[in-house]
Amino acid sequence: MAQHLTFTDPKALATSFATVDFETLTPAGRRPEPTEVAVQVRRLNADGTWEETARFEALIRPPADVPVTDFDTRQTGITAAMLTGARTADYVLADLEQGLLGHVPYILVAHNAPYEAGLIHDRAAVCPTLARTTLLDTVRLARTAYPELAHHRLDDLLRHHRLPSPAGRHRAMPDVEATSEIFARLLADGARDGHWSTLADMRRLAGVTPKAVLDDEEAARPQQDSLF
Repeated sequence: MAQHLTFTDPKALATSFATVDFETLTPAGRRPEPTEVAVQVRRLNADGTWEETARFEALIRPPADVPVTDFDTRQTGITAAMLTGARTADYVLADLEQGLLGHVPYILVAHNAPYEAGLIHDRAAVCPTLARTTLLDTVRLARTAYPELAHHRLDDLLRHHRLPSPAGRHRAMPDVEATSEIFARLLADGARDGHWSTLADMRRLAGVTPKAVLDDEEAARPQQDSLF
């Protein structure tokens, strides 16, 4: 949907925005295991309109010892049978990494981005560029743009904008498309109200620095000489 606000920051106009969402299983005592990922890549035009340049979606087969429960299926509609022939997370994330290399420079966009950042970091060995890419968190942007709202969940923001919940809500691509639309509205509303005018402003307010980047920075620091 077009946003009727001109956004002139050259870095924003030169950047691809890749909205990402994972569906996951949450085994007790373990890190979440992804069962689906989707990405929609869009570019912002100087007249405030958006252009989709790519999309990616894939089911992901979890480890054999992580079952898909009835609760999981009720939440997402994804069944164990659907995942039987899917590729593992390492193969899917490596494939996504290669696809996104054609859209550099890009920044990731996600709702509750630290969660997505953690899932990507778990596979940093197979997607090192993706794992070092900054994320913009639409939850943090929404808290700045819409402080009057009691909550800033994706459903809350859809209701705030009188947008219908997408068919297939809680599947990765419908959630990505909803998040992309909310992000476009956030960018326009926040710019109109003076919260940001550049990509750097948004990164300062809502950027999530990947753990791999923090680890790289820590490793690059000069080590203090031993006192003994």
